Amino acid sequence: MAELQTKAEPVSVPAPAPAPAPALVVSDPPLAEAPLLDKKAVAALPPPPAEETKALAVVEKVKENDKAPEPVKKVTGGSLDRDIALAEIEKEKKLSTVKAWEESEKAKAENKAQKQLSAVAAWENSKKAALEAKLKEIEEQLENKKAEYGEKMKNKIALVHKQAEEKRAMVEAKRGEEILKAEEIAAKHRATGTTPKKAFGCF
Repeated sequence: MAELQTKAEPVSVPAPAPAPAPALVVSDPPLAEAPLLDKKAVAALPPPPAEETKALAVVEKVKENDKAPEPVKKVTGGSLDRDIALAEIEKEKKLSTVKAWEESEKAKAENKAQKQLSAVAAWENSKKAALEAKLKEIEEQLENKKAEYGEKMKNKIALVHKQAEEKRAMVEAKRGEEILKAEEIAAKHRATGTTPKKAFGCF
């Protein structure tokens, strides 16, 4: 047994330095290099010391950290930097709130103006339509009055013509009577041989 223990002493590996080492490969203890022993002798070997296990665990952690290094923000100033950061965040929140309010007010003003412009356009169209209807009505009234007055004028013209014809007829009738009377008196004077007492006008 003393012989086996002395041969198995090279199996212990010294603990690595605390600094991270690149890709440390831990191999099995060099039992393969030692002469073949009986299974009983290998089973009787003492377990590796606790320090070796701890060293291996440290090496594995270093490897994991080397695979995915995460940048760590360096915080300086302590609570002062934290207050500054909080103030910046609060300022950004206020600015975003003000911007959102501004956009909302602009949208409200735009919508209000559009509604008012639409109302003005509708009012204008309504007034134009009413005035055009009134103008058309007046034109129709004028046309009716024109036709009415024209008819009245035609009737008056016809009446004047009729009156003139009547007057012409009266003049013609009176002339005939006077001519007939003059002929009768002249015939009477011829029959009696007398002359009319009225003086003749000078020609």
